[in-house]
Amino acid sequence: MDRRRTAHRSSGQFSAGNAGARLRDHPRKRQKAGDRQLAGQNVLPPIDCPFREADEQLERVRKETKCVLVDFHAEATSEKIAMGWHLDGRASLVVGTHTHVQTNDETILPGGTAYITDAGMVGSREGVLGMERTAVLSKFKTQLPARFVVDEGKWQFHGVYAELDETNGRATAIEKIRLTEDEWLIMS
Repeated sequence: MDRRRTAHRSSGQFSAGNAGARLRDHPRKRQKAGDRQLAGQNVLPPIDCPFREADEQLERVRKETKCVLVDFHAEATSEKIAMGWHLDGRASLVVGTHTHVQTNDETILPGGTAYITDAGMVGSREGVLGMERTAVLSKFKTQLPARFVVDEGKWQFHGVYAELDETNGRATAIEKIRLTEDEWLIMS
């Protein structure tokens, strides 16, 4: 069995049984990192307040580890930025997700929290948010339902790399990762 242990804890934001919070042991160093997923409210379907949920979750997990990673799945840029400021100094890393477009605002906030509004996506860069563009364009032009199919074009890989000080949970570095299929082929 893998030496990593994952204890799933359902976030109060979601129905019981859904993933939302977990504590992970680092496989080599045997250190824990708290991993929290929160969902925004602005434009998305109604859900419990992510700011109050973050407060409750972080209070519990900070008793077990100093390194806390937050994935904030939200539509509105303003809500993601507000969450970054809300968690500054209490979370090690806050990464926005959902919009598929990587932002150019990675930073370490004054309290030591690494932050980026959206990490981006992995998928075709020749479609629309990873889907074949023909169906997406048809839906926009006709307002009729269309079946979206994953585009098989050249890919892009977006992500974030962060370094954390394990003694205090503060971020020491954050860097966005952006790689295209063409760049990968040149490097290989």
